[in-house]
Amino acid sequence: QGLVELALRPSSDKSQPPSQRSMVSLLLLVLSAPAAISALEQQQHEAAQAVANPIRKVVTMLQDMQKKVTEEGAAEAELYEKFMCYCKTSGGTLSSSMEEAKNAIASLTASLKASGEKKTQTVADEKEHQQSRSEAKDAMAKATALREKEASDFAKEKSDSTTNIAALEKAIAAVEKGIAGGFLQSNAALRLRRYAMEKADLPDDARQELLAF
Repeated sequence: QGLVELALRPSSDKSQPPSQRSMVSLLLLVLSAPAAISALEQQQHEAAQAVANPIRKVVTMLQDMQKKVTEEGAAEAELYEKFMCYCKTSGGTLSSSMEEAKNAIASLTASLKASGEKKTQTVADEKEHQQSRSEAKDAMAKATALREKEASDFAKEKSDSTTNIAALEKAIAAVEKGIAGGFLQSNAALRLRRYAMEKADLPDDARQELLAF
C-alpha cells in the first residue's frame, strides 16, 4: 500500500530521492503491464477474426449452394415421378382404346358378312374405327417419344446435380482445411466455377465474391 501511495504521489516532489523516483517509475510500469497485454491480445483476436470471417463467408455461400442444388434435384425427381405416372395411366387408356377398336372391327366385319343390305353403313363404320385406331397408335407413339425424352432430360439433370453437389462438398472441405489453393486447380473447381456463373441462384455481389475467391 505504501508503494501505491508513493506511486500516486506527484512526481514533481523534488524531495524524493532518485532511488525512490526510480522505484515509482518501475511500479507504474508494472501496474500498466496487464492493461497493455490485454490490449495486445484484443488486437490479435480482432486480426484473427478479420482473416477468418471471409473464409467463413465463402464456406457459408458454398453450403447454401449445395442445399439449393439438392433441393432442385429433389424437385426434379418429384416432377419426373408424376410425369411417369401420367404416362403409364395414359398408355393404359390408349391400349384399351386400341383393343376396343380392334374388337369393333372384328364385330363389324362379321356383321358385314351377315348383312349385305347394311354393307354401306358397315363399311363407313369400319373406316371410322380404322381411323380411330390409327389415331390411337399415333398418340401412343408420341406419348412414348415424349416419355423417353423426359427420361433422358431427367437423367442429365440428375447427373449434373450429383456432380455439382460433389464439387461443392470438395470445395467446402478444402476451404475449411485451408487448402483452397490446391482445390482451385482441380476439375471440381472448374465445374463449380461454371455452375456459379451459369446456373447458381445467387445475388450478383455474392457470385462475384465467390468467383474472386
